[in-house]
Amino acid sequence: MEFISQKIDDYVCAHTEDEPQLLYELNRETHINVLRPRMLSGHFQGRVLSLLSHMIKPKNVLEIGTYTGYSALCFAEGLAEDGKILTIDKNEELEDLVNEFIQKSEYKNAIECRIGDAMEIIPTLRDEYDLVFIDADKSNYINYYNMVFDKVSKGGYIIIDNVLWSGKVTEEVEKGDVDTQVLVDLNKLIHEDKRVQEVLFPIRDGLMIARKK
Repeated sequence: MEFISQKIDDYVCAHTEDEPQLLYELNRETHINVLRPRMLSGHFQGRVLSLLSHMIKPKNVLEIGTYTGYSALCFAEGLAEDGKILTIDKNEELEDLVNEFIQKSEYKNAIECRIGDAMEIIPTLRDEYDLVFIDADKSNYINYYNMVFDKVSKGGYIIIDNVLWSGKVTEEVEKGDVDTQVLVDLNKLIHEDKRVQEVLFPIRDGLMIARKK
């Protein structure tokens, strides 16, 4: 589902900061050679993530779901001095592509990529995070939210992608559609969570942004 017309989307992108050249190349490489390129944040959403990072100036970022590394590179643009990003993904097939583009970037020393199951890795983390980005398997979104919450600093942010799920969250959930049901339940859970201030932005496929009070 497209939430705005192509004409409006084109206008928005035309009046949004251009993609840095490296991200443009990664965007193109992903669309040519990687399955499900729609999973990429892309130009407009990527610039939103960069802007948010510049506003927050996070010291530590945790990203759950690396894909081809595009969003990690966007967040890296706004890191505090000596800031770090840990990005986790279980897809070994994309590891070389991710590392190739991170090594080409000026943020190569700020981004750590870890291959593995986030459900197993998150409990082992001892750092506190100013920003957590969740963009992985939808069936575990609630688990991820609950697992990272105590690791988020006071005043820190949890940003979650795909929370509109092509509009399916507004419709009756079909029997057996686990991903959509989890997203419906997640949006309700965060809205009712008095520990956060939340806004659901209809950007691309939906960005939930929750600030820990």
